[in-house]
Amino acid sequence: MGKDLIIVESPAKVKTIKKFLGNKYNVQASIGHVRDLPAKSLGVDEKNNYAPEYNIIEGKEKVVADLQSAAAKADTVYLAPDPDREGEAIAWHISELLKDSTQASIKRIQFNEITARAVRDALDHPRTLDRNLFDAQQARRVLDRLVGYKISPLLWVKVKRGISAGRVQSVALRLIVEREKARQGFVPEEYWPFHAVLSAGEGVKPEFRTELVKIDGKKAVINNEKKAEAVEKRLLGQTFTVRSLEVKLKEKTPPPPFITSSLQQNANQRLGYTSRRTMNIAQRLYEGVDLGGDLGLTALITYMRTDSVRISEEARSQAKAFILKTWGESYYPAKARLYKSKSGAQDAHEAIRPADANITPDSIKGGLTAEQYSLYRMIWNRFMASQMAGAKVEDTTVLAAAAGTDWKAKGERVLFPGFLVLAPQKDEENEDLPPLQPNQTLKLIKLEKEQKFTLPPARYNEASLIKELEEKGIGRPSTYASIISTLQERDYVKLADKNFSPTDLGAVVSDLLSEHFHELMDVGFTAHMESLLDKVAEGEENWVELLNTFSAGFTPALAEAAKAMKTVKGGMPAGVDCPDCGKPMQIKFGKAGPFLACSGYPDCRCTRNFSRNEQGNVQIEEKQAVEAQVCGQCPQCGKDLHLKKARTGSRFIACSGYPGCKYAAPFSTGVICPKCGEGRIVEKSSRRGKVFYSCELYPKCDYALWYHPVAEKCPDCGSPILVKKFLRGKNFLACPNKECKYKKSLDD
Repeated sequence: MGKDLIIVESPAKVKTIKKFLGNKYNVQASIGHVRDLPAKSLGVDEKNNYAPEYNIIEGKEKVVADLQSAAAKADTVYLAPDPDREGEAIAWHISELLKDSTQASIKRIQFNEITARAVRDALDHPRTLDRNLFDAQQARRVLDRLVGYKISPLLWVKVKRGISAGRVQSVALRLIVEREKARQGFVPEEYWPFHAVLSAGEGVKPEFRTELVKIDGKKAVINNEKKAEAVEKRLLGQTFTVRSLEVKLKEKTPPPPFITSSLQQNANQRLGYTSRRTMNIAQRLYEGVDLGGDLGLTALITYMRTDSVRISEEARSQAKAFILKTWGESYYPAKARLYKSKSGAQDAHEAIRPADANITPDSIKGGLTAEQYSLYRMIWNRFMASQMAGAKVEDTTVLAAAAGTDWKAKGERVLFPGFLVLAPQKDEENEDLPPLQPNQTLKLIKLEKEQKFTLPPARYNEASLIKELEEKGIGRPSTYASIISTLQERDYVKLADKNFSPTDLGAVVSDLLSEHFHELMDVGFTAHMESLLDKVAEGEENWVELLNTFSAGFTPALAEAAKAMKTVKGGMPAGVDCPDCGKPMQIKFGKAGPFLACSGYPDCRCTRNFSRNEQGNVQIEEKQAVEAQVCGQCPQCGKDLHLKKARTGSRFIACSGYPGCKYAAPFSTGVICPKCGEGRIVEKSSRRGKVFYSCELYPKCDYALWYHPVAEKCPDCGSPILVKKFLRGKNFLACPNKECKYKKSLDD
């Protein structure tokens, strides 16, 4: 017989494992899933205990044949996909496909990190396949298939052909839609915050800023200009004194190491990465990166899909040794830190941490891409900080008084940094305070008042949406990235300024589903289903009974929705009148997205694009000159070329003779490509509707950038182009070279 066979998911893992196992084992990759439900039919026998129909995924036939051939020559086959339910399902399906072609013993192994120690330990302690884990994944897959394949055709009839529904994604969509409705119904309230900049005396630094908190012993409520002017007049020429001074010594403790959700949130907030991008980078760090030199191909982090904050004793000891060696005994806590996972966490794997704490980010920076370095540095710093001593700080709270008003300021002084040497925290509320004493007289340097209005609830960004999904128990760590990506790909939500808002299509779908599928769209019900799936994985719940319970409510709701759900396919009220004939306009969903059409069709054929204001009201967009702008003559038929806008957002040139002539070309910015010097940069859009700019000679030239180019030379580095940017409410030109910091305001 031949070598024992190890089957992993990805070719990258194959290379990493072969590095330390050598030629003793034959290591091959399944390249993800090899079997799944059929792509074009339900594939679930509801009358036979929801028996699924599994087929080899199209294009995977050769992969399966190669695995069967290798298994036939092996004494033992070790199935080593990822250590989670999805990995267990992959292992199960591979086992089913191999059992008839080999006499080899088939065993399951799993490891949380791809290191020589972890893999060899897994080989020494194989187990049988876990039917409960497989059933949990199978139950989720069948649940999602039932929802998707039964509701989607209903939406085709009632809303628009080609759209779809998802069990978990639809609930996430509802959160975004409801947040938008809360924003639209929000009524802002006026308020006037007051701040006083005070000094402890001539030449005493620093000056410090206090906030008005009380007037005549009651909470300061200033909600109009008249009251604000009265307070200002009251304070003119008054003396401020220190009423009280409270100094506390406290210890700040470090946050726990990353889990999937906190990694995605932090990467989004600090690095600007989407959850999908974060997980793709983390996957590569987990599977192995070629660092060159003595390290070569090395796996850098532990498995990145986890909801547990625990770490192994070996990792704890490694961190302790590094901390003592690098910073000294004072930086290690008297008692090793243990963190408790949140209630309901599966706790199947360790937290996300470096596979080897001795491999510091800076020591391997040259072997990593910029994004790999940034993410690894964040993971390494967070893990090491989690094992360090707390920071000792002195907290000072000052209450100042003047003319019956009370003013508050807080200051913080770090006495010992502890973990803050790796995880500095910025607290904008706290500032440096000068030495102060009770009853001390203070000098008013400046009195500041400002009219403000309360703001509506903020739209979700990726970080806040993931936090909300996690807190409400919707989905699991491994599903957050796909939930967000699916909502964007279905054109149910759009991302602008890093915030999500529902499209008209998304809002309509959410409202219809919420009206007719109360249980399915209920946040609590969805969270309960997740807990039931967890119980299936633990052997405490039968997956068929779970599906029976779900279907008992879902099937009648589906039948009722088929009869009662209103159709919006013919148009829905827009709340505005036709600019041509005065009849009501309707919102319709076309191939290029939503648009307005006159209800008087075919007598009136008026159509318009539209937008919505902050209150959600429809605003008709007049036909822009750009849409009828003549851009030359068509090279195919000689008619005028017009500048138009695609559904995905980018502009393009099209023949006015369409559909008789179908000539079209990307819109050119007129800027010569700085890379090849031949082609011009044209406007395009990604699959998700984000506009970008690239060389018209692609694929010969692959130059691309996200911002509109301008044919202007950078005065600092000589770049032949600059780009237009909009940030924090300001327009400016900037150099596209990351190393160059040149900026020029366009608003001056």
